[in-house]
Amino acid sequence: MLQTLRKAGGSLVMTVPKAFIDQNGLADGSQVELHLLGKKMTVEAPTRPRYKLTDLMAEMPEGLPRVEGWDEMPSVGLENG
Repeated sequence: MLQTLRKAGGSLVMTVPKAFIDQNGLADGSQVELHLLGKKMTVEAPTRPRYKLTDLMAEMPEGLPRVEGWDEMPSVGLENG
């Protein structure tokens, strides 16, 4: 795939194909890994770990202290939204 480099400030930029963005679940602000080897550069979208609540809960140690009044505390963010 041939790309054209464009000047943006003091840098040169190129676009990322939409198919690569969609395939890897990328968005504005996503980070990718660049690998440089001589005249070659590859772009790799890092794999994001997928967690399941049951697996995370199974790793929790027994007997964690309970926060008194937790259930009565008011919402401070978007907990209900």
